[in-house]
Amino acid sequence: MGDTMSDIYEKLENLLRSLGLKKTELKIYRLLLDKNQPMRITEIKEELGISERSVREHVLSLYRKGLLKRELIQRGWLGYVYTATAPAEFLERLKHRLMTKINEIEKELKNGENP
Repeated sequence: MGDTMSDIYEKLENLLRSLGLKKTELKIYRLLLDKNQPMRITEIKEELGISERSVREHVLSLYRKGLLKRELIQRGWLGYVYTATAPAEFLERLKHRLMTKINEIEKELKNGENP
């Protein structure tokens, strides 16, 4: 019997926390995962009751880490909407980045041992 989605989310959140994600960043990511639809900064702000400045800061951080995707849209206003990157997709990218870094370091270590 597999883990429930909430067990999986918990394991994912533990991993993200160990990667240095802040509590508010986790809340925003979880909200967007749960909503499963694009949201504007103001909508995230209203949903979580935190300042717009704080939401902007955390959303940008999540976007840079690859946990959020953004799309520029125009509907009487021009702005970004954000969606959560699927956990499986994020984990795949994270695994790839880690393996690349590990391989680079191992190569440098080997070169260092045999000058």
